[in-house]
Order: sequence, then structure tokens, then C-alpha cells
Amino acid sequence: MNAAAQPGNVYLAGAGPGDPNLLTLRVLRLLETADLILPDDLVSAEILAMAHPGAEIIPVGKRCGQPRITQAEIHMLMLEGVQAGRSVLRLKSGDPLIFGRAGEEMTALRGAGIPFEVVPGITSAFAAAARLKTPLTDRSAASKLILATAHHAAGKLELTPKWAGGLADDDTLVIYMPGRKFRALADDLIASGIAAGTTCVAISNATTPDEQIHSTSLVELEDVDVGPAPVILFVGDAIQLSDYNEQSLQDALSLESASNGSSSTSQASK
Repeated sequence: MNAAAQPGNVYLAGAGPGDPNLLTLRVLRLLETADLILPDDLVSAEILAMAHPGAEIIPVGKRCGQPRITQAEIHMLMLEGVQAGRSVLRLKSGDPLIFGRAGEEMTALRGAGIPFEVVPGITSAFAAAARLKTPLTDRSAASKLILATAHHAAGKLELTPKWAGGLADDDTLVIYMPGRKFRALADDLIASGIAAGTTCVAISNATTPDEQIHSTSLVELEDVDVGPAPVILFVGDAIQLSDYNEQSLQDALSLESASNGSSSTSQASK
């Protein structure tokens, strides 16, 4: 398989959770060779800086319900790029197939007869769990992983996803895009049958220098400032911060950030 972007093709690719070091080699190669790049807002400037100098970059992100471009316009940009004989990289944060609009874009591309490829990326749930140093599944503690979102398309009235029977002791629930009304979200989850004392951890900007972590129980989850979007919420007693509490996690992050800064300074002085 040719790893470079090919003219007349669209690549729906995942840029990972934010840290440029967590890009896949394939996505890096596409960045270096694509003619037209259409990134989401959450794709960092550091990642876009890896694009080759001749690439055209048109941001097509949607943030906080305020899109600056419609989905139909994104489809048109991809179509026009291919018709002009260009290679098109549609770059999404995380993994393109998890809570993105890849399904709509694949439908549009198929309908127009445009060849495309889906290139996976590291989704934020897995990256954030790695930062917490906690497994999402475990042979003795967690046999089920549920990925959900509290963000719905226009016209859907539910605040949060519902499922019958609450959350089993060995389940781990991960909520993408939980919004900012954490208390209402927690009340809704408790009303659906999840125990009030269930552990939950909110993580803002996972894997980036701005990462923030807030751990508590579901009944004590309030509309606290856990940092700016994107935020991901873990719910479940299988989320064990056995080696770290919230303060030690923040201290570890601060030490890591300082260490990285010192390393950069040292390299620059050589």
C-alpha cells in the first residue's frame, strides 16, 4: 500500500487525542503529502505544522454548536478537491469513526463515486485512560466498555444517553462531549439506575499541556470548572486511581511538563 496521499482520493483520518507524538505514521505521511487538508478545530497547530508547505489548509471545525461551515459545504470541498485532481485529507480529532461525522461524509463520497480511505487514529478515551494509568477493561474488574455521548444531532431532546438496568459493577462508561451541565448529567445518570456513589473522572484536553483532571463520585459531581472542551467523562467503579489521587496526578503532570521544558531548553542550547 502506498502510504502517500494519491491525487483524486479522499482520506478520512484520525489525528489522535492532541499530542502530536500520538499520530500514527500513516497519518503523518498523509500530512506530508496531501494537497488539500480539511481539519477539525481540535486538530492542533503543532500537528498542522507537519503538512508540506504547498498544502492548502481549510479549517472546517464545529465548536460549541457554532459551526462556521455546514456539513454540506464540507462535502462540496472534498468533491471539488478531487475534481481538481488533488489529494484530500479530511483530518478529524481522535478516531474518525467515533462520534464524528464520518458516516455522513462516507455516504456523500460514495454517492459521488469518489474513492476514499478511512485511516484510524487514537481515540481520546484510550489516550485519557493511558494518562490516568488505569485500564478500561480488566479480567477481574471490568468486562464491558460503553462509549456514549451527551451531544446529539439537532432535534434529539435527550440530555444524556439512556439504557435499561443502570450500570453493572464491572461496566465502564465513557461519555464523550458531556457538555458543561455536569450536575444535571449526573442526576440523569443516577435516575437511569447508576449508583450515586459510582466513581467518575472528568478529563479536559487529555494528552496536551493544558490537561486537567477532576475525580469524584457521581453524586458529588458538580458544575465545576474542569477546564475547557474537549472534556471526556469516565464513570464506573472499575476506574481505579490506585496509584494516583487527583492532586498527585496534577503534580505528576506538572513535573512532566517542567521536565519536557527543561529537555527542550537543553536541546536548544546544544
